[in-house]
Amino acid sequence: MTAVQTHPSTELDPHLSHTRGESEPPLLETTIGDDFDATAERFGEREALVDVAQGKRWTYAALRADVDRLARALLASGVRKGDRVGIWAPNCSEWTLVQYATAKIGAILVNINPAYRAHELHYVLGQAGISTLVAAESFKTSDYRGMVEEVREEIDSLERVVYIGTSDWDELLARADEVTAEELARVQAGLTNTEPINIQYTSGTTGFPKGATLSHRNILNNGYMVGELCRYTETDRVCIPVPFYHCFGMVMGNLACTSHGACMVIPAPGFDPAATLRATQDEKVTSLYGVPTMFIAEWNLADFSSYDLSTVRTGIMAGSPCPAELMKKLIAAGIEEMTICYGMTETSPVSTQNRTDDTFEQKVGTVGRVGPHLEIKIVDPATGETLPRGHAGEFMTKGYSVMLGYWEQPEKTAEAIEDGWMHTGDLGVMHEDGYVEITGRIKDMVIRGGENVYPREIEEFLYTHPDIVDAQVIGVPDEKYGEELCAWIRMKEGATPLTPESLREFCSGQLAHYKIPRYVEIVDEFPMTVTGKIRKVEMRETTAKRLGLA
Repeated sequence: MTAVQTHPSTELDPHLSHTRGESEPPLLETTIGDDFDATAERFGEREALVDVAQGKRWTYAALRADVDRLARALLASGVRKGDRVGIWAPNCSEWTLVQYATAKIGAILVNINPAYRAHELHYVLGQAGISTLVAAESFKTSDYRGMVEEVREEIDSLERVVYIGTSDWDELLARADEVTAEELARVQAGLTNTEPINIQYTSGTTGFPKGATLSHRNILNNGYMVGELCRYTETDRVCIPVPFYHCFGMVMGNLACTSHGACMVIPAPGFDPAATLRATQDEKVTSLYGVPTMFIAEWNLADFSSYDLSTVRTGIMAGSPCPAELMKKLIAAGIEEMTICYGMTETSPVSTQNRTDDTFEQKVGTVGRVGPHLEIKIVDPATGETLPRGHAGEFMTKGYSVMLGYWEQPEKTAEAIEDGWMHTGDLGVMHEDGYVEITGRIKDMVIRGGENVYPREIEEFLYTHPDIVDAQVIGVPDEKYGEELCAWIRMKEGATPLTPESLREFCSGQLAHYKIPRYVEIVDEFPMTVTGKIRKVEMRETTAKRLGLA
């Protein structure tokens, strides 16, 4: 391995919002396939993967054998380096097998959102030029086979479709014997770690999504560094209820595990709070993943206290900031080393992370500090000037994690990356100690009567209300002030719903008058992406329409 040197932070002005991460541990300068093989050599008899729903489990030696078999089968069926192989399925062991098999032969894995409908599938198949699609037949209310058949004839690049759990899958694997282990080794040896290996489509709020193109070096190192900061070893067992189609599942989950010899535990095909806690208990999980809404759902189960979570040491919460009240519950359950991560698909994804021994305040008030071998800064969105610490501006990041670009969209790439710096579109504040607080999306910031209002601050306060389970604050059109605040609130079961008047009474004297929401929407759930991110754009549109606001 070759260490990539970073400049010591003393070269940077400590008064400015600009920091660099440590230069240790060294970056992994290898491919995903080679790193996986090295782990399997070291920890062959240790458990590598558990698919709870299917009742299947693998040691690293067995997983390597099955990955190699699938890789040889793909080669036999004509898949070559650089070809795009799509995967459209919920979390399952086959997803993981496809991830590592494609990495071994240099095929570019294209993650397809399980929530996509036919027109979105059509776009991704065509835009990425997918030649082989591996898909589930169905999941929940989605008829994947039906949607594939609906668009298949219109996609010139699509040569073959393989449905998981059918004779298609068996027939594909049966072709493995047509390619020798030596041939696979030659193909694998011809790969370099800077080549593209993964395309992930970002869920843009307008227009079609863009395909963030990521290399072995991008995602292998991000998974490895995230695992290092969680202090993973081969004895760890990680419960992954977050979707594989997103970086959270396949990078922070799978690659963090396989780069350390830890075990991947799939609790269910889709998120199920009870199944997640049951798997955590039964598989003696040491690390638990989720977005805040997932943890809230788990901790709010009526029988939560019946689950034994005593083995859980650490974990990752990401997607949106961790409410202080939720972190208190995690600590009360004995999970004292939970870390908060911040990032985006285009940066593989993590840029900042809490350390396991950070203080309570650092974990609930920030998203940690810059990761090893990365560089971050907070800039004025208008001028690009680096801001003094303590001032809000756009968060930008640079380093090994920044994507190669958007697939076949050079103009969009040029808009996003400037001199190696990735524009995140997020508002952040860097504290004096280098820890970063994300205050929202630039487009989520509410400007009420000339005052900049950051919804995160108000949401954090609303979490302290004894009857509120979850709260999200948005800006809606207002004739007088330009924008007014609206709070979407989920109440505890049996609690009296809040009204604008009772909410105003609760906030009065605690928040500045212009930060007190004028409107209140009591809801059972928030509109969310599959990864658990709140869709505030949809919330704004719904509220404005319901209230008749221009």
